[in-house]
Amino acid sequence: MSQKSVCVYCGSRPGADPAFMATADTLGRALVEKNWRLVYGAGDVGLMGAVARAAQAAGGDTFGVIPKHLVEWEVGKVDLTRYIVTETMHERKKVMFMNCDAVVVLPGGAGSLDELFEVLTWRQLGLHEKPVVLVNTKGYWDPLIALMQHVVDNGFADATLLDYYTAVPDADAAIAALT
Repeated sequence: MSQKSVCVYCGSRPGADPAFMATADTLGRALVEKNWRLVYGAGDVGLMGAVARAAQAAGGDTFGVIPKHLVEWEVGKVDLTRYIVTETMHERKKVMFMNCDAVVVLPGGAGSLDELFEVLTWRQLGLHEKPVVLVNTKGYWDPLIALMQHVVDNGFADATLLDYYTAVPDADAAIAALT
């Protein structure tokens, strides 16, 4: 049986609340406790860096993918188990998604939203059935969850869209949702 891989989308900044970094740290360690490989954006800043450092400190397998134009900006973490530099953001997202069994989304900004909506769109189109877990640390994603309901209520998506992700309050609940 091959090792399960979990792709984590998250902010390249730490966020305003220390709970966001704590959640990233907890998730990184919890992935290793389950013997799951971390797949992520290969940065060593913000929540990205926190989740990777926690996984590494716990002895985990880490797979990072970064486009060449972000190597300096996101401080490419070259000491990962696997470190891949791509030409474009599109290629980065493709490689990350193709090398995972599930997706976990921590708090983040426009990039995390882009990644989330891409995998939700792919699911809507029947291109995958991988679980997507939204970690709603301290209610961070509450406005997004309300927006998704608004989209359905206004007829721009079928109600099944709401079934394509699971919102959970913390890292431990994310691990439980994937188990």
